[in-house]
Amino acid sequence: MDRFISIKKLAIPLLCIVSLSACTGEEEQKKQEEKFAIPVETALVETGDVSSFYSTTATLEAPEESHVMSRIAGIVEQINVEEGDRVTKGQVLAVIDAKRQRYDFNRSEAEVQIIEQELNRLNKMSNKEFISQDAMAKLEFNLQAAKAQRDLAQLQVKESQITSPIDGVIAARHIKLGNMAKEFQELFYIVNQDQLHGILHLPEQQLASLRIGQHATIMHQQQNTNLPSIDATVLRISPVVDAQSGTFKVTLAVPNKDATLKAGMFTRVELKYDTHEDVLTVPYNALINQDNTQALYVIKDTKAERREVTLGYRENNIVEILSGVSAGEQIVIRGQQNLKDQSLVEIITPLSFAAIR
Repeated sequence: MDRFISIKKLAIPLLCIVSLSACTGEEEQKKQEEKFAIPVETALVETGDVSSFYSTTATLEAPEESHVMSRIAGIVEQINVEEGDRVTKGQVLAVIDAKRQRYDFNRSEAEVQIIEQELNRLNKMSNKEFISQDAMAKLEFNLQAAKAQRDLAQLQVKESQITSPIDGVIAARHIKLGNMAKEFQELFYIVNQDQLHGILHLPEQQLASLRIGQHATIMHQQQNTNLPSIDATVLRISPVVDAQSGTFKVTLAVPNKDATLKAGMFTRVELKYDTHEDVLTVPYNALINQDNTQALYVIKDTKAERREVTLGYRENNIVEILSGVSAGEQIVIRGQQNLKDQSLVEIITPLSFAAIR
Protein backbone atom coordinates (compact mmCIF):
# COMPACT_ATOMS: atom_id res chain seq x y z
CA MET A 1 0.00 0.00 0.00
CA ASP A 2 2.82 2.39 0.86
CA ARG A 3 4.47 1.50 -2.42
CA PHE A 4 1.30 2.45 -4.39
CA ILE A 5 1.07 5.77 -2.61
CA SER A 6 4.72 6.50 -3.45
CA ILE A 7 4.15 5.71 -7.16
CA LYS A 8 1.07 7.95 -7.17
CA LYS A 9 3.04 10.81 -5.68
CA LEU A 10 5.66 10.48 -8.36
CA ALA A 11 3.17 10.15 -11.29
CA ILE A 12 1.25 13.35 -10.56
CA PRO A 13 4.28 15.66 -10.93
CA LEU A 14 5.34 13.81 -14.06
CA LEU A 15 1.92 14.34 -15.67
CA CYS A 16 2.08 18.02 -14.84
CA ILE A 17 5.52 18.32 -16.39
CA VAL A 18 4.35 16.55 -19.59
CA SER A 19 1.27 18.79 -19.83
CA LEU A 20 3.33 21.93 -19.36
CA SER A 21 5.80 20.75 -22.01
CA ALA A 22 2.97 20.09 -24.49
CA CYS A 23 1.43 23.51 -23.85
CA THR A 24 4.80 25.15 -24.28
CA GLY A 25 5.37 23.30 -27.59
CA GLU A 26 1.98 24.32 -28.98
CA GLU A 27 2.56 27.95 -28.04
CA GLU A 28 5.99 27.94 -29.67
CA GLN A 29 4.57 26.35 -32.85
CA LYS A 30 1.81 28.94 -32.91
CA LYS A 31 4.34 31.74 -32.49
CA GLN A 32 6.43 30.31 -35.33
CA GLU A 33 3.37 30.19 -37.58
CA GLU A 34 2.59 33.80 -36.72
CA LYS A 35 6.14 34.78 -37.58
CA PHE A 36 5.90 33.09 -41.02
CA ALA A 37 4.81 35.72 -43.59
CA ILE A 38 3.30 34.72 -46.95
CA PRO A 39 4.90 36.54 -49.92
CA VAL A 40 2.40 38.50 -52.05
CA GLU A 41 2.41 41.07 -54.83
CA THR A 42 0.13 44.07 -54.45
CA ALA A 43 -1.42 46.95 -56.40
CA LEU A 44 -3.55 49.96 -55.57
CA VAL A 45 -7.26 50.35 -56.18
CA GLU A 46 -7.47 52.87 -59.02
CA THR A 47 -10.18 54.91 -60.74
CA GLY A 48 -10.84 54.77 -64.47
CA ASP A 49 -13.34 54.09 -67.23
CA VAL A 50 -14.77 50.61 -67.83
CA SER A 51 -17.02 49.66 -70.76
CA SER A 52 -19.53 46.88 -71.30
CA PHE A 53 -19.20 44.81 -74.49
CA TYR A 54 -21.23 42.22 -76.39
CA SER A 55 -19.12 39.67 -78.29
CA THR A 56 -20.27 37.97 -81.47
CA THR A 57 -19.10 37.20 -85.03
CA ALA A 58 -19.64 39.01 -88.32
CA THR A 59 -19.23 38.34 -92.03
CA LEU A 60 -17.50 41.02 -94.08
CA GLU A 61 -19.03 42.20 -97.36
CA ALA A 62 -17.94 44.72 -99.98
CA PRO A 63 -20.52 47.53 -100.28
CA GLU A 64 -19.27 48.35 -103.79
CA GLU A 65 -18.91 45.51 -106.26
CA SER A 66 -19.53 45.12 -109.97
CA HIS A 67 -19.99 42.22 -112.37
CA VAL A 68 -18.67 43.75 -115.59
CA MET A 69 -20.65 42.44 -118.58
CA SER A 70 -20.09 42.58 -122.33
CA ARG A 71 -22.73 44.58 -124.21
CA ILE A 72 -21.64 43.30 -127.65
CA ALA A 73 -20.40 40.02 -129.09
CA GLY A 74 -16.94 39.72 -130.58
CA ILE A 75 -13.38 38.42 -130.31
CA VAL A 76 -11.37 39.62 -127.28
CA GLU A 77 -8.52 41.57 -128.83
CA GLN A 78 -6.85 43.01 -125.73
CA ILE A 79 -6.80 42.47 -121.94
CA ASN A 80 -5.23 45.25 -119.91
CA VAL A 81 -5.64 44.00 -116.30
CA GLU A 82 -5.21 40.86 -114.24
CA GLU A 83 -6.67 39.60 -110.99
CA GLY A 84 -5.45 41.64 -108.04
CA ASP A 85 -4.84 44.81 -110.06
CA ARG A 86 -6.32 48.04 -108.70
CA VAL A 87 -8.43 49.92 -111.23
CA THR A 88 -10.18 53.27 -111.34
CA LYS A 89 -13.61 54.22 -112.60
CA GLY A 90 -13.59 54.53 -116.42
CA GLN A 91 -10.33 52.62 -116.90
CA VAL A 92 -10.27 50.36 -120.01
CA LEU A 93 -10.09 46.73 -118.88
CA ALA A 94 -10.33 44.95 -122.24
CA VAL A 95 -11.10 45.61 -125.91
CA ILE A 96 -13.47 43.56 -128.11
CA ASP A 97 -13.24 43.48 -131.90
CA ALA A 98 -15.81 46.01 -133.19
CA LYS A 99 -15.30 45.97 -136.98
CA ARG A 100 -18.94 45.11 -137.63
CA GLN A 101 -20.11 47.87 -135.29
CA ARG A 102 -17.86 50.42 -137.05
CA TYR A 103 -19.25 49.43 -140.45
CA ASP A 104 -22.78 49.89 -139.10
CA PHE A 105 -21.83 53.28 -137.73
CA ASN A 106 -20.30 54.41 -141.03
CA ARG A 107 -23.40 53.28 -142.94
CA SER A 108 -25.70 55.08 -140.53
CA GLU A 109 -23.61 58.22 -140.76
CA ALA A 110 -23.85 58.13 -144.57
CA GLU A 111 -27.63 57.77 -144.41
CA VAL A 112 -27.86 60.80 -142.16
CA GLN A 113 -25.75 62.86 -144.56
CA ILE A 114 -27.89 61.83 -147.54
CA ILE A 115 -31.11 62.88 -145.86
CA GLU A 116 -29.60 66.13 -144.63
CA GLN A 117 -28.41 66.99 -148.15
CA GLU A 118 -31.87 66.30 -149.57
CA LEU A 119 -33.49 68.51 -146.97
CA ASN A 120 -31.00 71.30 -147.63
CA ARG A 121 -31.66 71.06 -151.37
CA LEU A 122 -35.41 71.34 -150.93
CA ASN A 123 -35.11 74.19 -148.44
CA LYS A 124 -32.99 76.16 -150.95
CA MET A 125 -35.55 75.89 -153.73
CA SER A 126 -37.08 79.27 -154.52
CA ASN A 127 -40.44 77.93 -155.67
CA LYS A 128 -41.92 76.28 -152.59
CA GLU A 129 -45.15 75.42 -154.40
CA PHE A 130 -43.52 72.42 -156.08
CA ILE A 131 -42.47 70.98 -152.73
CA SER A 132 -44.91 68.65 -150.99
CA GLN A 133 -45.28 69.35 -147.30
CA ASP A 134 -45.85 65.66 -146.65
CA ALA A 135 -42.56 64.85 -148.36
CA MET A 136 -40.73 67.44 -146.25
CA ALA A 137 -42.24 66.06 -143.06
CA LYS A 138 -41.36 62.49 -144.08
CA LEU A 139 -37.77 63.49 -144.76
CA GLU A 140 -37.50 65.18 -141.36
CA PHE A 141 -38.82 62.07 -139.62
CA ASN A 142 -36.44 59.89 -141.61
CA LEU A 143 -33.58 62.16 -140.54
CA GLN A 144 -34.47 61.69 -136.86
CA ALA A 145 -34.63 57.91 -137.31
CA ALA A 146 -31.32 57.86 -139.16
CA LYS A 147 -29.64 59.91 -136.43
CA ALA A 148 -30.97 57.52 -133.77
CA GLN A 149 -29.63 54.57 -135.75
CA ARG A 150 -26.27 56.32 -136.09
CA ASP A 151 -26.08 57.08 -132.36
CA LEU A 152 -26.89 53.44 -131.53
CA ALA A 153 -24.12 52.23 -133.83
CA GLN A 154 -21.72 54.72 -132.28
CA LEU A 155 -22.68 53.46 -128.80
CA GLN A 156 -21.93 49.88 -129.82
CA VAL A 157 -18.49 50.93 -131.07
CA LYS A 158 -17.86 52.65 -127.74
CA GLU A 159 -19.04 49.57 -125.84
CA SER A 160 -16.34 47.50 -127.52
CA GLN A 161 -14.00 49.03 -124.93
CA ILE A 162 -14.80 47.38 -121.59
CA THR A 163 -14.39 49.95 -118.80
CA SER A 164 -14.57 49.73 -115.02
CA PRO A 165 -17.74 51.25 -113.54
CA ILE A 166 -16.18 51.69 -110.06
CA ASP A 167 -12.87 52.11 -108.28
CA GLY A 168 -11.68 48.80 -106.88
CA VAL A 169 -9.65 45.64 -107.37
CA ILE A 170 -10.05 42.94 -110.01
CA ALA A 171 -11.29 39.98 -108.01
CA ALA A 172 -11.90 37.64 -110.96
CA ARG A 173 -11.24 37.56 -114.73
CA HIS A 174 -13.57 35.31 -116.76
CA ILE A 175 -12.21 35.84 -120.30
CA LYS A 176 -9.06 34.95 -122.21
CA LEU A 177 -7.33 36.69 -125.07
CA GLY A 178 -8.68 35.55 -128.44
CA ASN A 179 -11.85 33.99 -127.05
CA MET A 180 -15.31 34.88 -128.30
CA ALA A 181 -17.17 37.12 -125.91
CA LYS A 182 -20.94 36.75 -126.01
CA GLU A 183 -23.45 39.50 -125.45
CA PHE A 184 -24.17 40.02 -121.72
CA GLN A 185 -21.38 37.61 -120.73
CA GLU A 186 -19.60 38.37 -117.43
CA LEU A 187 -16.02 39.41 -118.12
CA PHE A 188 -14.67 40.74 -114.79
CA TYR A 189 -15.67 40.90 -111.14
CA ILE A 190 -14.52 44.07 -109.33
CA VAL A 191 -14.77 44.85 -105.60
CA ASN A 192 -13.96 47.98 -103.65
CA GLN A 193 -12.59 46.97 -100.24
CA ASP A 194 -11.50 50.39 -98.99
CA GLN A 195 -14.48 50.17 -96.68
CA LEU A 196 -16.25 46.94 -95.82
CA HIS A 197 -19.56 46.16 -94.21
CA GLY A 198 -19.70 43.79 -91.25
CA ILE A 199 -22.98 41.87 -91.24
CA LEU A 200 -24.10 40.41 -87.92
CA HIS A 201 -27.38 39.11 -86.52
CA LEU A 202 -28.13 39.80 -82.87
CA PRO A 203 -30.82 38.44 -80.52
CA GLU A 204 -33.87 40.66 -80.23
CA GLN A 205 -33.02 41.32 -76.55
CA GLN A 206 -30.07 43.43 -77.71
CA LEU A 207 -32.16 45.74 -79.91
CA ALA A 208 -32.73 48.27 -77.13
CA SER A 209 -28.97 48.53 -76.46
CA LEU A 210 -27.94 49.49 -80.01
CA ARG A 211 -27.90 52.86 -81.77
CA ILE A 212 -26.56 54.30 -85.00
CA GLY A 213 -22.91 55.38 -84.68
CA GLN A 214 -22.21 53.05 -81.75
CA HIS A 215 -18.59 51.92 -81.45
CA ALA A 216 -17.49 48.38 -82.25
CA THR A 217 -14.15 46.57 -82.46
CA ILE A 218 -13.30 44.15 -85.26
CA MET A 219 -10.76 41.41 -84.51
CA HIS A 220 -9.41 38.61 -86.66
CA GLN A 221 -10.85 35.17 -86.10
CA GLN A 222 -7.37 33.63 -85.68
CA GLN A 223 -6.24 34.04 -82.08
CA ASN A 224 -2.51 33.86 -82.91
CA THR A 225 -2.51 36.70 -85.44
CA ASN A 226 -0.47 39.83 -84.75
CA LEU A 227 -2.76 42.07 -86.78
CA PRO A 228 -4.27 44.92 -84.77
CA SER A 229 -7.97 45.32 -84.06
CA ILE A 230 -9.98 47.77 -86.16
CA ASP A 231 -12.47 50.35 -84.93
CA ALA A 232 -15.88 50.21 -86.62
CA THR A 233 -19.25 51.92 -86.15
CA VAL A 234 -22.86 50.82 -86.41
CA LEU A 235 -24.08 51.97 -89.84
CA ARG A 236 -27.57 50.48 -90.07
CA ILE A 237 -29.97 48.64 -87.75
CA SER A 238 -32.79 46.63 -89.24
CA PRO A 239 -36.18 47.74 -87.86
CA VAL A 240 -37.64 44.22 -88.03
CA VAL A 241 -36.86 40.95 -86.24
CA ASP A 242 -36.74 37.70 -88.18
CA ALA A 243 -39.57 35.54 -86.88
CA GLN A 244 -37.76 32.25 -87.49
CA SER A 245 -34.39 33.04 -85.92
CA GLY A 246 -35.46 35.75 -83.46
CA THR A 247 -32.59 37.97 -84.58
CA PHE A 248 -32.24 41.32 -86.32
CA LYS A 249 -29.63 42.46 -88.83
CA VAL A 250 -26.95 45.01 -87.95
CA THR A 251 -24.53 46.51 -90.50
CA LEU A 252 -21.16 47.87 -89.38
CA ALA A 253 -19.00 50.34 -91.32
CA VAL A 254 -15.47 48.89 -91.25
CA PRO A 255 -12.58 51.05 -92.58
CA ASN A 256 -10.03 49.03 -94.52
CA LYS A 257 -7.59 51.43 -96.17
CA ASP A 258 -4.60 49.14 -95.56
CA ALA A 259 -6.52 46.15 -97.03
CA THR A 260 -5.84 43.86 -94.07
CA LEU A 261 -9.42 42.59 -94.21
CA LYS A 262 -11.03 40.85 -97.18
CA ALA A 263 -14.62 40.51 -98.29
CA GLY A 264 -16.04 37.15 -97.20
CA MET A 265 -13.92 36.87 -94.03
CA PHE A 266 -15.40 35.87 -90.66
CA THR A 267 -14.34 38.15 -87.81
CA ARG A 268 -14.94 38.55 -84.11
CA VAL A 269 -16.84 41.67 -83.06
CA GLU A 270 -17.16 43.44 -79.72
CA LEU A 271 -19.97 45.97 -79.54
CA LYS A 272 -19.51 48.65 -76.89
CA TYR A 273 -22.84 49.07 -75.11
CA ASP A 274 -22.06 51.45 -72.24
CA THR A 275 -19.17 53.08 -70.36
CA HIS A 276 -18.92 53.82 -66.63
CA GLU A 277 -16.55 56.73 -66.11
CA ASP A 278 -14.34 57.46 -63.10
CA VAL A 279 -15.16 54.25 -61.20
CA LEU A 280 -13.09 52.01 -58.93
CA THR A 281 -11.12 49.40 -60.88
CA VAL A 282 -8.87 46.48 -59.96
CA PRO A 283 -7.14 43.72 -61.96
CA TYR A 284 -9.51 40.84 -62.56
CA ASN A 285 -6.90 38.27 -61.48
CA ALA A 286 -6.90 39.80 -57.98
CA LEU A 287 -10.38 38.39 -57.28
CA ILE A 288 -10.99 35.27 -55.23
CA ASN A 289 -14.19 33.32 -55.90
CA GLN A 290 -15.30 31.48 -52.77
CA ASP A 291 -18.80 30.09 -52.24
CA ASN A 292 -20.14 32.09 -55.22
CA THR A 293 -18.91 35.33 -53.71
CA GLN A 294 -16.14 37.56 -55.03
CA ALA A 295 -13.55 38.81 -52.56
CA LEU A 296 -10.32 40.78 -52.39
CA TYR A 297 -7.50 40.74 -49.85
CA VAL A 298 -6.71 44.25 -48.62
CA ILE A 299 -3.40 44.95 -46.87
CA LYS A 300 -3.75 46.38 -43.37
CA ASP A 301 -0.37 46.95 -41.76
CA THR A 302 1.28 43.55 -42.21
CA LYS A 303 -1.88 41.45 -42.52
CA ALA A 304 -4.30 40.62 -45.32
CA GLU A 305 -7.94 41.39 -44.64
CA ARG A 306 -10.53 39.49 -46.69
CA ARG A 307 -13.36 41.64 -48.05
CA GLU A 308 -16.33 40.67 -50.17
CA VAL A 309 -16.88 42.98 -53.15
CA THR A 310 -19.61 43.69 -55.69
CA LEU A 311 -18.58 43.69 -59.34
CA GLY A 312 -19.70 45.90 -62.21
CA TYR A 313 -18.50 46.01 -65.82
CA ARG A 314 -15.46 44.06 -66.96
CA GLU A 315 -13.14 45.14 -69.80
CA ASN A 316 -10.27 42.77 -70.63
CA ASN A 317 -8.35 42.28 -67.34
CA ILE A 318 -9.92 45.30 -65.58
CA VAL A 319 -13.09 44.97 -63.54
CA GLU A 320 -15.26 47.61 -61.93
CA ILE A 321 -15.78 47.41 -58.13
CA LEU A 322 -19.12 48.75 -56.92
CA SER A 323 -18.57 48.20 -53.19
CA GLY A 324 -16.14 46.67 -50.71
CA VAL A 325 -12.96 48.73 -51.20
CA SER A 326 -11.93 52.35 -51.54
CA ALA A 327 -9.65 54.18 -53.94
CA GLY A 328 -5.98 54.00 -53.00
CA GLU A 329 -6.24 50.87 -50.86
CA GLN A 330 -3.57 48.24 -51.35
CA ILE A 331 -4.84 44.88 -52.58
CA VAL A 332 -3.16 41.52 -53.26
CA ILE A 333 -2.94 40.62 -56.94
CA ARG A 334 -0.65 37.57 -56.71
CA GLY A 335 -0.34 34.96 -53.98
CA GLN A 336 -3.90 35.45 -52.69
CA GLN A 337 -4.70 31.73 -53.12
CA ASN A 338 -2.48 30.99 -50.11
CA LEU A 339 -4.10 33.57 -47.83
CA LYS A 340 -6.72 33.47 -45.13
CA ASP A 341 -8.34 36.35 -43.35
CA GLN A 342 -5.76 38.18 -41.17
CA SER A 343 -2.84 36.19 -42.61
CA LEU A 344 0.60 37.70 -42.09
CA VAL A 345 2.03 38.81 -45.46
CA GLU A 346 5.27 40.05 -46.93
CA ILE A 347 5.00 42.47 -49.84
CA ILE A 348 7.58 41.81 -52.54
CA THR A 349 8.28 43.03 -56.06
CA PRO A 350 7.22 41.08 -59.18
CA LEU A 351 10.83 39.99 -59.83
CA SER A 352 11.25 38.69 -56.32
CA PHE A 353 7.89 36.90 -56.55
CA ALA A 354 8.98 35.14 -59.74
CA ALA A 355 12.25 34.10 -58.09
CA ILE A 356 10.38 32.56 -55.16
CA ARG A 357 8.14 30.58 -57.47
